[in-house]
Amino acid sequence: MHEGVSMVEPLLLGAIEAGGTKFLCAVSDRDGTILMQTRIPTTTPAATLGAASAFFADAAEKLGALSAFSIGSFGPLSLNPVAADHGCITSTPKAGWQDVNLLTHFRRTIDAPMVLDTDVNCAAVGERLFGSGQGLDTFCYVTVGTGIGVGLLINGAPHGGANHPETGHIKLPRAPGDDQFAGICPYHGDCLEGLASGPAMQARWGVPAETLPTDHQAWAIEADYLAGLCATLTYTVRPDRIIIGGGVMQPPMFARVRHALREKLAGYDASMRAIDMAEYVAAPTAGASAGLTGALALAYRTATRQWPMHWSVADTTSIPAEAVHA
Repeated sequence: MHEGVSMVEPLLLGAIEAGGTKFLCAVSDRDGTILMQTRIPTTTPAATLGAASAFFADAAEKLGALSAFSIGSFGPLSLNPVAADHGCITSTPKAGWQDVNLLTHFRRTIDAPMVLDTDVNCAAVGERLFGSGQGLDTFCYVTVGTGIGVGLLINGAPHGGANHPETGHIKLPRAPGDDQFAGICPYHGDCLEGLASGPAMQARWGVPAETLPTDHQAWAIEADYLAGLCATLTYTVRPDRIIIGGGVMQPPMFARVRHALREKLAGYDASMRAIDMAEYVAAPTAGASAGLTGALALAYRTATRQWPMHWSVADTTSIPAEAVHA
């Protein structure tokens, strides 16, 4: 029998998917059915966090006290419980948000067990419940957009260690034909994120990535970098699958990345030669709500010590019109 709340005891779960452009806040019941939800623009910490606190205070008045609360946030984050800055957004390039302690803020108004993790780890949990990670114990979730983030699920749970991985900031060999671009990462210049994120592509080519024609050389360069990331993950994690999402991953990119990855692995190791690339490098399929669903699932696990494998995707994505608060 798992420790925590029993399976017959009612639950109210609170969660936030905290992004650089918006905070999605929600309250659900034990079955993952969303009872209240709101979307808050990410502006200043005072305005954004204040609005989020007001939402959960309103939810407590209408629905009752939360059983558990979780946040899936942009980062970098301090996740080590013994660190002096545990709960903080640390060296983010988002103006005004450095050293903002999310856990400290919400503990002032929410009296419930609380957990913080990365937005990509929460999206990975959503994919495990409803998407391309179903049935897998170990996989990687990669998002390629404003930044490049990697969530790792190992033995069915998000991997943290001393803190969360920052695989988007690894250094990779330069792609053929990309020797001159300096990269845009304010810390490393030409790390993976500095070379292959959406803003990096726009800085290199002068237009948003999604406007480039499919035969533009940009996509071969991008595929080379993402295949380099996949090769690194393959050699270090040996996941069952690598799921790649985000605005930069247009559908034709998957075939390019698979081909480039096969070349980079270069026939090494019989088990790697046997990889079915069409299954191994996959698109996310849990939908746009995967991050919020994953955050709610983390709250469920915090309350019950188990994952909500009984949840239905229809429940977690169907929001009654009267339950949405703008």
